[in-house]
Amino acid sequence: MNRDESWGVIADQRRAVADLLAGLTAAEWELPSLCAGWRVRDVAAHLALAPQPPGPLTMAAAAVRAGGRFHRLNHDMAVRHAARPPADLVDELQRHAGSRRLPAVTNYRNILFDVLVHAQDIAIPLRRPLVMPVRAAAAGATRVWTMGWPFWARRRLPAVRLAATDTDWSAGAGDEVRGPIAALLLLLTGRHAALPGLAGPGVARLSDLRSHPEQP
Repeated sequence: MNRDESWGVIADQRRAVADLLAGLTAAEWELPSLCAGWRVRDVAAHLALAPQPPGPLTMAAAAVRAGGRFHRLNHDMAVRHAARPPADLVDELQRHAGSRRLPAVTNYRNILFDVLVHAQDIAIPLRRPLVMPVRAAAAGATRVWTMGWPFWARRRLPAVRLAATDTDWSAGAGDEVRGPIAALLLLLTGRHAALPGLAGPGVARLSDLRSHPEQP
């Protein structure tokens, strides 16, 4: 997918998440997401923050408070932003859906898989179906497979060949793990919720995935 196509999917996913969130009860906003230690509202806040990143001084101060730990920084900033009323988070996602503004440390390829995966982090535990576009999921899977940190997918998933059943995408070598590309992207980013959607002789090698916390 090229840059414009990717940004189009990002905008659509932000709007889809906003629409989903707009219909939640107060209790549903507080439910755990697929990310360990993150509520639905925290993930929503993380998505809302992406197109409106804090300035360098704010980021520096937050990094100090987090002891320089990236995942802690990510979590703490999301939790602080999540203190806003739910309606404000929905409004931010809608208003900034088409924004191409980026945090300084990332790029649109990372934002693409980030919004795809986090949308599912919210939708799956709520049992609210949210479609992940196949071509975008394949682009995201390729990005995660090749990038290393923070998911280290190739290191975590040795001796298996991942093969999508709904598009022409595969990676790795070994016992086959097959399933929809959406499930494979969730697997690559450490979500054990992907496992029920996967099949093949390599699935047995994935059992220890349940012991790894989901990445934010």
